[in-house]
Amino acid sequence: MGTYNKGILGPFSGKVGTVIGATWRGKDYMRSLPKKTNRPATAEQLLQREKFETATDFLRPMYPVLRQCFGRKDGKNTRLNQALSYHMREALQVVGNTVTIDYPKVLIGSGSLLGVLNPEVTALGNNQLQFSWEDNANQGGGQGTDSVVIVVFAPTSKGYYTNLLAASRSALTATVTLPTAFAGETVHCWITFTANGGADSATSAYLPPITVS
Repeated sequence: MGTYNKGILGPFSGKVGTVIGATWRGKDYMRSLPKKTNRPATAEQLLQREKFETATDFLRPMYPVLRQCFGRKDGKNTRLNQALSYHMREALQVVGNTVTIDYPKVLIGSGSLLGVLNPEVTALGNNQLQFSWEDNANQGGGQGTDSVVIVVFAPTSKGYYTNLLAASRSALTATVTLPTAFAGETVHCWITFTANGGADSATSAYLPPITVS
């Protein structure tokens, strides 16, 4: 694939003859059309497609969180791409041809900010969960004003709850009210901190499954 500033006819988008034109991050690209093949996909290729689809389907509802909390902007690899790469590599379980999410290895945040100290979650009833953690503000760069980010996933209903500003680090507790569809479900929870508008993030913590009451 090549880049160009001024083609013969200038930048273009879409298919023209045997080439495709597109613009990405302010640069104009041209690439040739892929060659058609009747060759069936190999088992390895099929498994890779299944892993990609499993990871992207799981992560898609969390994109707003991942855009703010996962990794750092480096100008080359977006935070979403960093998150997808990590989860395909580290957070999938493969048994035969079946691919599933390894929930304890899922990360909603990744970075060098001081993480959550000894987090816990408790079901309060009325579809409420209370998250708590110990005070580690003013240690290793952590500040009491750091934002608490929470994600809750209900596997049975495929429901997601995300909160980018559930509390501050210094609050030591955050209570969230989940949608009514979560009632009675066993859910998976993750918690992390962000600071400076998402410029800095902590590597998230996973909490043991809990049943919503």
